[in-house]
Amino acid sequence: MAGFPLPFGGDDATAFDEYDAFVPEHLPDPGEFLEGHAVLTDADHLAFHRLTRALFQERGVYDMTFGYNLARLNLDSRHENAGVRYAEEADDPAVLRAEFTPTTPFCPQTSTLTVGAFRAWNGLSHRHEYSIVRVRAGRMHHRNDEINDQLRSLEGQYRESDAIGDSEAAVGQGEPATNYPTSPDDPETPF
Repeated sequence: MAGFPLPFGGDDATAFDEYDAFVPEHLPDPGEFLEGHAVLTDADHLAFHRLTRALFQERGVYDMTFGYNLARLNLDSRHENAGVRYAEEADDPAVLRAEFTPTTPFCPQTSTLTVGAFRAWNGLSHRHEYSIVRVRAGRMHHRNDEINDQLRSLEGQYRESDAIGDSEAAVGQGEPATNYPTSPDDPETPF
């Protein structure tokens, strides 16, 4: 959208960390869902997050407020307490836990973003070494109980059928859901 700034400055490249830099000060602290598990840091966090970026790009997991791939939120220094943290389950390191902390306690996209993330990670599970990626919304969100119940239900369906449900019909086999930017550096937004 040449000539039109994004409403929340999503096109300001100087506000973002590099994908190859682990900057814990720009990430949310691991929350309740990750407690007692092996939280990914440094190279492990970076490797899975690079894959996350590609999967979210492929499946169209975009934050409409900021106009970018949700994985980029981890790099946005303007939102130091928001993003996704990962941990391998203590009893089963083949299971990855992912906890999404939104930018505000009332973020209206939290349900859509966490469900989209679950479907991207598990719908393209052949691209990573985990048997399942379990997803939860952080406790700070005002609807976290309701959203996490929905995510537990999706998780149960996935464990029973090894399918991610409606998303395959809606999104297709690895095709973007809509005509989103093809590069994280593309200033065009999907709205």
